[in-house]
Amino acid sequence: MTKSKITRDTVRKLDQADHLNKFRNEFYLKEEHYYMDGNSLGLLSKRAEHTLLTALQDWKNHGIEGWTEGEQPWFYMSEKLGEMTAPLIGAKPHEVINTGSITTNLHQLLATFFKPDNQRTKILADELNFPSDIYAIKSQLELHGLDPADHLLQVDSEDGYTLSEEDIIAEMSEDIALLLLPSVLYRSGQLLDIEKITKAAHEKGITVGFDLAHSIGALPHQLNEWGVDFAVWCTYKYLNSGPGGVGGLFVHEKHTGRKPGLAGWFSSNKEKQFDMGHTLIPAENAGAYQIGTPHIMSSAPLLGSLELFHEAGIESVREKSLQLTRLMMNLIHQELYDCGLKIANPLEDQHRGGHVSLIHPEAASICKALKDENVIPDFRSPNVIRLAPIALYTSFEDVYEVMFILKDIIMNEKHKQYKNERGIIA
Repeated sequence: MTKSKITRDTVRKLDQADHLNKFRNEFYLKEEHYYMDGNSLGLLSKRAEHTLLTALQDWKNHGIEGWTEGEQPWFYMSEKLGEMTAPLIGAKPHEVINTGSITTNLHQLLATFFKPDNQRTKILADELNFPSDIYAIKSQLELHGLDPADHLLQVDSEDGYTLSEEDIIAEMSEDIALLLLPSVLYRSGQLLDIEKITKAAHEKGITVGFDLAHSIGALPHQLNEWGVDFAVWCTYKYLNSGPGGVGGLFVHEKHTGRKPGLAGWFSSNKEKQFDMGHTLIPAENAGAYQIGTPHIMSSAPLLGSLELFHEAGIESVREKSLQLTRLMMNLIHQELYDCGLKIANPLEDQHRGGHVSLIHPEAASICKALKDENVIPDFRSPNVIRLAPIALYTSFEDVYEVMFILKDIIMNEKHKQYKNERGIIA
């Protein structure tokens, strides 16, 4: 994978040329610690801390008037966040809203777009998707009186880690009403061809939704241009909004005026909301798909975090992310080729998300050993080590250090002192 030997001098030169390196100072990083789990929970930035504290000050200084009179008015915060998020996913501002959680948003959009009829009664997904997406699909099928065993079709994976777009398209039969897939597979980091899949599904009359949890903030999208019907995501991974940070959703403008499947107080047109009528007048934008009152304290940090993405540029973030994961894979090839590790993620840039997935039969114990060496990895049962070098706060030298720590652990069997089983949280 690489022709010349990678040395410490090699990576230091990369860091010197890195124009995103300055953003490291925006985050709370520990000395001689290496955080490689930003694809599960991103680190706190000073901007996110500031905007959270500002929300607290608005509460302290204004009480209920903070909804309209605060420095960050709460009544309009979800819409503001939607506008700030839109450029990251190639959407128009009115197509995006930040609200709820990823799973509640998915329930909302499935309730809105899944309308089984006499012909189309099935939902197409895949066998590698994150469990909560499948839970939501099964729940929605059952609410329609449909048995998931008969009406949920899951595309098989040949290797247990990746999917074939051709296999997905081949399953698009005339009884499929809706397709839901991840943009990036959480286990392997495979990036699916969203445009190709969407085009093929629409040709078959199928509504298309994507879960962007493992792609938003790591790579650019063009959801409006590609015609994706809807999408959902969380913001606590690459977007660094904090644990339990507010979720987000996208609904293509071609569906403007569509009645939300699950109506609620904040589904309302803002000009009519406090008329207190019992007939909903929904917002004429993605705000119609909100349900409850915005969670201000889990939304406010995102205001600061998104400022960093606008300054850095999502294209630059993607370019560095690919460089970091490519460096990691090249070092694995150079230093750990005989250590029993196998790279599960695609090697090609156009098919790879923001993390590297390594397969090893003793992955759980290796992750425990890494933690004791001040490296924070991510374990996925039964045998996957996920490492996510985050463009805004990971240096090239960080990647170099982590790979040599990993080599030392495996070559000297340091992981053998740990049980090869996951903890309660993995």
